[in-house]
Amino acid sequence: MLNPFPEILFLGHLAPTLLRIAAALCLGYSAYCILKERRAVLQTELPVIGKPGVALVWIATSITMLTAFALFFGYGTQVAAIVGGAIALKYGLFLPKRIQHLVPLSRGTYMLVFVICLSLLITGGGAFAMVLPL
Repeated sequence: MLNPFPEILFLGHLAPTLLRIAAALCLGYSAYCILKERRAVLQTELPVIGKPGVALVWIATSITMLTAFALFFGYGTQVAAIVGGAIALKYGLFLPKRIQHLVPLSRGTYMLVFVICLSLLITGGGAFAMVLPL
């Protein structure tokens, strides 16, 4: 198949880097918004655990923020992609509609973040990433 822009094929290794940064920004924004609205989260009845405590909100947002930092800087990309995919799947698929207002992004966005994380797990982190040889 003919490529209309063959002179930019050398930039192919930057595509996973852009995907990694996009997933990191979405997860980081989610953690920031949940932490900013923590009073509303503390008052909401969650399906399995009931009302979350302050420590649980801080732990959940810390894990999400650390995953976002790991994806953004490319440190432990495959492990961060697994955790980020699990977080995106939790927010996008398993969060009931009645408490969907707690997360800032739509279900479709979280499903796209899940697919991006799955792609990063399979293909690697791209340029400027530390990928574990498995």
